[in-house]
Amino acid sequence: MSTAQLRGSGGFVALLVAGLAGLVLVVALAVSLGELRVPLGTVALSVGNHLGLSSAQISRIQDSVVWDLRLSRALVAAMCGAGLAICGAILQSLLRNTLAEPYVLGVSAGASTGAVSVIILGIGAGAVSLSAGAFLGALAAFGFVALLSNGGRGGADRTILAGVAAAQLFNALTAYIVTTAGNAQQARDVMFWLLGSFGGVRWPEFQLLAGVMVVGLAVCIWHARALDAFTFGDDAAASMGIAVGRVRIVLFATTALVTATIVSMVGSIGFVGLVVPHAVRFLIGPGHLRLLPACAVIGAIFMVLADIVSRSLIAQQTLPIGIVTALVGVPCFSLILYRARRPE
Repeated sequence: MSTAQLRGSGGFVALLVAGLAGLVLVVALAVSLGELRVPLGTVALSVGNHLGLSSAQISRIQDSVVWDLRLSRALVAAMCGAGLAICGAILQSLLRNTLAEPYVLGVSAGASTGAVSVIILGIGAGAVSLSAGAFLGALAAFGFVALLSNGGRGGADRTILAGVAAAQLFNALTAYIVTTAGNAQQARDVMFWLLGSFGGVRWPEFQLLAGVMVVGLAVCIWHARALDAFTFGDDAAASMGIAVGRVRIVLFATTALVTATIVSMVGSIGFVGLVVPHAVRFLIGPGHLRLLPACAVIGAIFMVLADIVSRSLIAQQTLPIGIVTALVGVPCFSLILYRARRPE
């Protein structure tokens, strides 16, 4: 199917249906593959048993691996990929910058500082978990950016500069804490977290992420027309009757909340929010009413596949997910740039 056909209504529906089917398949593969291989049929029976759709007899060990360990991990990965892809698409339109991604507002750097404060400094004395510390740090970074950019009313350039300043500040704080107060093991743990990891995520994390994602996607789709206008600039958006300042604040806050939730649970995972929106925009066009759902599906597939690779590339060892997304993302992004090149 050509790009022109995909950009038609029928092509978009076909792409979305194929994407959802592909997502189900890669989630099933993620649950099946691992040190203990579980047949796809057993995976289906285990899920059916827990959903009340069947009552088949299967191994207790296999059932626990499928339901308690791998399925929740795969679904969290899918939610993270969808969320980062959507946030990337939103910020690229709001800031009119093709290099914008979910971490451009300094949220990831703030989350890192919050997490390091809990891991190394022991702030909270056990009352504050790693995820809570990271989330509070992310909100602090977003508040800093909002203050410098006048709540997003200062325009795209000022917001980007504020995000750069916040990222530099909180990255410096993180490096200072690790260098002066951390031992070798703590530094290693922090580095693994900073590169992203789905280890330890379970159903509570999925439920929270799913709730945040549903609300965030609904808010963004509600403002799809405004996002289309923002791609032509603030003046064009205002001439169409859009409350530029209010919409910008709402969408910045939404992307910050989604990004902060993701980073607080799984750490920093780069390249997804940059690559996926460009790939989807190249396939189906810039209209956000189609772009956002497609980004969610493709981002989810991308992240689940990256998680499979991170667990399979080296025997009995799991790579940080951020390494895999970069190794996969750079060639994909290079191909997109090559395909989209224009003759001089």
